[in-house]
Amino acid sequence: MTWCPALRRGVVLRYDRVRGRDLLLLPERVVVLHGRAGGVLGLCDGSREVGEIVAELSARFPGAPVAREVPEFLGRLRKEGWLT
Repeated sequence: MTWCPALRRGVVLRYDRVRGRDLLLLPERVVVLHGRAGGVLGLCDGSREVGEIVAELSARFPGAPVAREVPEFLGRLRKEGWLT
């Protein structure tokens, strides 16, 4: 089965100019994202499979451990219920 991750309904990705960080806005909760997490989640629009997201990020950031870290990160967010 292929997975095309997308933010779950009610979860919003926003950039906070005051903090200078990306945020995930959830019902009654705000999650401050670090590093390039917001950029990864920005690719999770339901139209790309995880492998396509990894390929795009690998091209943008050669040498970064994208192939291992991105699927793990997305899997954790899926377990939290923030991604469909």
